[in-house]
Amino acid sequence: MNPKAVSPVRVCLAWSVHAYTGSGLALGAWIAALLLEPARTPDTYRTCFLLMLAAVLVDATDGTLARAIRIREVVPGFDGRRLDDLVDFLLYTCLPLVLIDRAGLLPEGSRWVLVVALVASAYGFCQADIKTADGAFLGFPSYWNIVAFYLFALPVTGAWAVALIAALAALTFVPSRYAYPTQPGRGNRVLLVLGVPWALVLLAAMVPSWEDGPPRALVRASLLYPVLYLASAWSLSLYRAVSRASRPLAHQ
Repeated sequence: MNPKAVSPVRVCLAWSVHAYTGSGLALGAWIAALLLEPARTPDTYRTCFLLMLAAVLVDATDGTLARAIRIREVVPGFDGRRLDDLVDFLLYTCLPLVLIDRAGLLPEGSRWVLVVALVASAYGFCQADIKTADGAFLGFPSYWNIVAFYLFALPVTGAWAVALIAALAALTFVPSRYAYPTQPGRGNRVLLVLGVPWALVLLAAMVPSWEDGPPRALVRASLLYPVLYLASAWSLSLYRAVSRASRPLAHQ
């Protein structure tokens, strides 16, 4: 049987979506260029975080567009998921870790913790079951862009920064369930809705100049969402673990 013909319009739309996903590579190149500048100011890092926020918005919407046009049917020979993973690893892991280093947030001799985070993230990205069927991540998702933002903007430096990065890297290997807000599910939908005002607060914190430093009041206020995200993940995982442990006792 001959495959069903696909209209040129759908083909153009499909490649436009792939290009939209791939635009993250251009954003990444821009961030890398900024981080390689010999003279960097707080506004240099502010621009980097704005570009990372733009990349998150692309990542949050490209999947919906791909599903809307059934992109796998239209361009079966090109794997958009692989492209998405490449872009995500660059923008969620590699460049944020480089930013932490270039911003001088770690004490002398502590770069090893960035390598630990990089390896942990690579492990997470390569796990076949990192995304569950019911819409969750197993293990800490590689949100190093968010970690980098708060380390810089609060700021958190020195031994505290090392300890936080090491702890989050270790949590990559712990199969706790973290919400995947853009996927179906009641908890995911709640976090997706709450993510909108969080993103707006971040945008409000990043649009003005950081010449005199980040607006700490807005940055601290925005912390409520990641704290809620982590608390919901850990509490739900603990509840599931306790429930599984108690089941055999209930039948005795």
